[in-house]
Amino acid sequence: MDKIALNDGQKIPPIGYGPGILSYDYSGFLLKSRSFPAKVICHLFQKKLIQSAKESIEDSFISSIAYAMQTGFELIDYSAAYGDGSFIGKAIKLSGISRKKLCLTARVSNHAQFSGSVRQEFLKTLHNYQTDYVDILMFHWPVPGCFLQTWKEMRLLQKEGLVKSLAVANCHEHHINQLSETGQLPVINQIEVHPLFSQEKLRAFCKRNKIVVQAYTPIARNDDRLIRLPKLKEIAQRHKKTCAQIILRWHIQKGLVPVIKSLSKEHINANLQVFDFSLSQVEINTIDSFNINSRL
Repeated sequence: MDKIALNDGQKIPPIGYGPGILSYDYSGFLLKSRSFPAKVICHLFQKKLIQSAKESIEDSFISSIAYAMQTGFELIDYSAAYGDGSFIGKAIKLSGISRKKLCLTARVSNHAQFSGSVRQEFLKTLHNYQTDYVDILMFHWPVPGCFLQTWKEMRLLQKEGLVKSLAVANCHEHHINQLSETGQLPVINQIEVHPLFSQEKLRAFCKRNKIVVQAYTPIARNDDRLIRLPKLKEIAQRHKKTCAQIILRWHIQKGLVPVIKSLSKEHINANLQVFDFSLSQVEINTIDSFNINSRL
């Protein structure tokens, strides 16, 4: 995998892994009974069962992240909006992968921007990542009235050597123009991009300003309006790949960095098997034509 050069001289992998926020589903662990004595017993054991379920769900989540690292994902994307970063730190340790081989991203939550606790939140994340720096720090959203001050705080963290590169997420042109007035542009803008919502105008703006575009929801959450398309299926069959793999390859050949989410070992493996083939320009143009300017 050839790495992508950023405008500050750093390089990042061409594809990223973002585990997202952990969802706790206890439905399979709960005891149910209609009789009064049994209800009392169920109540007594419910707390222990839920605690046990919580630990099991978290262990599985951590294992999936570690597996992604072991499989070859080096760019790991996580936000303080999802948690304190401890799952990432535990996954790194479990994976056995050297910190130097990883490209770790941290994101400033909207709450930290509102409350003015950007530094405190970041230092907590850094501690829980069990590292002394992150490769990329971005804010989760350009919070009105806050994001410029957040950017200044992020620049200070970079000057202290705690951050290598500064990036943003969900920024439009006017946000980036305001950031440029501080004298420092971001190296990355992470936005929603997929064949149903290609964001060509914003991507062209980023390209002119030498800002790499990272794409979240890159396969449009397997939206039926995309996955069912006969032309996409034809391309997939031609290359003996899945529709998801074709879309990821489309991103890569467009110069985008897809950040893909999956907790399935099968899908994690498949998501990295996109560097052994190329799409023709005709195929890329076909996928381009799927755009309907629709956010998810």
